[in-house]
Amino acid sequence: MKFKPINDRVVVKPAPAEEKTKGGIIIPDTAKEKPQRGEVVAVGPGKDGKALSVKVGDIVLYGKYAGQEMSYEGEDYLIMREDDILVVLG
Repeated sequence: MKFKPINDRVVVKPAPAEEKTKGGIIIPDTAKEKPQRGEVVAVGPGKDGKALSVKVGDIVLYGKYAGQEMSYEGEDYLIMREDDILVVLG
């Protein structure tokens, strides 16, 4: 990774949006929901001497409107505070 977030920020690569329902129905682009799950790809050093509880490689769930979207070298990412992460899966 060529970027490093500051303070209590983390960079998350969102999971791709679902293409089909469990029943096999194809979802059109206009009806797809924003993913709420992703992989942590970079973490900041923490804030006020407190290290972050997430690490690179963790799969996390976050709020639907959490974070700031950004594109870097053709990939989409979200930059968010650690507080915006709801759950670490695993």
